[in-house]
Amino acid sequence: MPLILNSEAQMVRDTALDFFRERAPITALRKLRDTTDPDGFSRPLWREMADLGWTGFLVPEEHGGTDFGLIGLAQVMEAAGRTLAASPLLSTALVAASALTLGGSEDQKSEHLPTLVAGEKIFALALEEGSRHQPNRIAAKAEKSGDGYKLSGQKTFVLDGHVADTLIVAARTAGGTNDREGITLFLVPGGAPGVTRLRTIMIDSRNAARVTLDNVSVPADAVLGRVDGGADTLDKVLDRARAGLAAEMLGSAQEAFDRTVQYLKDRKQFGVVIGSFQALKHRAAQMFCEVELVRSAVMAACSALDENANDAAALAVLAKEKANDTLDLCGNEGVQMHGGIGMTDEHEIGFFMKRARVARATFGETAFCRDRYAALMGF
Repeated sequence: MPLILNSEAQMVRDTALDFFRERAPITALRKLRDTTDPDGFSRPLWREMADLGWTGFLVPEEHGGTDFGLIGLAQVMEAAGRTLAASPLLSTALVAASALTLGGSEDQKSEHLPTLVAGEKIFALALEEGSRHQPNRIAAKAEKSGDGYKLSGQKTFVLDGHVADTLIVAARTAGGTNDREGITLFLVPGGAPGVTRLRTIMIDSRNAARVTLDNVSVPADAVLGRVDGGADTLDKVLDRARAGLAAEMLGSAQEAFDRTVQYLKDRKQFGVVIGSFQALKHRAAQMFCEVELVRSAVMAACSALDENANDAAALAVLAKEKANDTLDLCGNEGVQMHGGIGMTDEHEIGFFMKRARVARATFGETAFCRDRYAALMGF
């Protein structure tokens, strides 16, 4: 598999880097946070992303997309990670587009994908029910009711859930709480009777929501994929989500590293720049090596997923595991090597440490990723 970008992907990368640097710097995230923006992201900026075609990279051409693939979207995610840009890229352009493309019927694709690509509708995956990522631990119930279903249960950590026009809800139609079989995915309107959404603002100033379902009625054609077989679709969707999020985390780690190295070159103590101190050189060198390893892991995972390779799932979870530890390292080291100023809210380096905490928990912390990798390897 290629570990270098072709000319089209390189053009996307260059465009995305310029776009986020100019249109969504960290000051924009700070403004969203300080004004308690009701959406948590800029809708005009989201429309601009849609106009650039980024929302359709994982969508087939017959439904308005370009089917560019995950390698292309990863370049956008990485660029967004460098400025910590808040947008529905992860929840909608990556996760929802994957779920609809991989599991949706032709009618569902025709109804939802064009509005997703146009940036008109926001989607959110309502999966988690606990404090840690356990995709097969589903207690929310979906019981037959006439020709449809009634959904009841609670979901937490639903990314962009408070503004989503449509929720993709994982509910149990058979089996026990921890069984893999018996999970079914449903398309649920965000404003449907019985749906209650409580916005939660996380430490990195991003959106999430707690969603309560109280006898929410949906028709039979709201089922996304196969009844009782939602775990198969979820596995593929989450593989893409982990690889794409790892690309975003790569961008954040790279930016934290670059800012730290620049500070080491500028800051003077005892009449010399602190970057000349051997101990700090060693720490910066470790950061550089880890970032480059993540870059290779992300490229390998995205290429494998685009090619539907047999080892795609293992490479995706490997990329997420490596990105977890590396962004954590770069965030922590960035703050420490900036010294006292790094602890202040006025300085931006601390935003990367906060983002590391939330991104690490999303779609699998390090322990989950290592366990899944071991299982995929037959251990």
